[in-house]
Amino acid sequence: MQTGLRPVSVFFLTTKFFHKFTSELDALIGYYLDMPGLGKSRDSHFPSIEKKYGKKMSHWFSVMKKISDKKYPEQIAFLRTKHNFSQVHANALVMYSKGSKSTSKFESVKDYFSSINKAQAKTIKALYKPIMKLHKDIELTVAWNQPVLRLGNSYIFGAGVTAKYILLNPFSKSVLDKFSKKLTDLKVNKHTFAIPNDWKVDEKLMVAMAKARIAEIIK
Repeated sequence: MQTGLRPVSVFFLTTKFFHKFTSELDALIGYYLDMPGLGKSRDSHFPSIEKKYGKKMSHWFSVMKKISDKKYPEQIAFLRTKHNFSQVHANALVMYSKGSKSTSKFESVKDYFSSINKAQAKTIKALYKPIMKLHKDIELTVAWNQPVLRLGNSYIFGAGVTAKYILLNPFSKSVLDKFSKKLTDLKVNKHTFAIPNDWKVDEKLMVAMAKARIAEIIK
């Protein structure tokens, strides 16, 4: 059936801007995947804030009340310049004071899927379904505000979306490299590879990649 899309290889090689954008986005995702503290409550930073800056949180809450009329950039700048806060600690305190208690945007996987394009949600679900049959303990959950498949404390696959495509992450550079020759029609980045929103899922390939990742986890 004609979908109106150009061949995948052309779809992902249209402009220099597209290459630059996907590379930068991929680098950003790679950065976040290496940050174990993401997705936790903002008050998890409070013990280190008290230890590093020598004051109880009640003091810092009082400080925030005095500048509550300021905008986010001004509050961050105030904490960084006047009290030598790190960017991470300043962000945690400012956002908590504004009522954002957690870095998580979604309460559940259902919430996440309802927030994105229906075609993207359908594709990700179709991709994850056969992988979840590989091991009884594989769990579909939300981490880093993205839907991921988890086995124990390790991750098998993660997905992120943009307006035009879906980025998939096998959480393993060795797995991505091993299967790179089978991904030649897709845009492969350092940590991820991109698929069209309505991609016809290559179940055999996705299951093979997932098995390779699971083997790394349980070896």
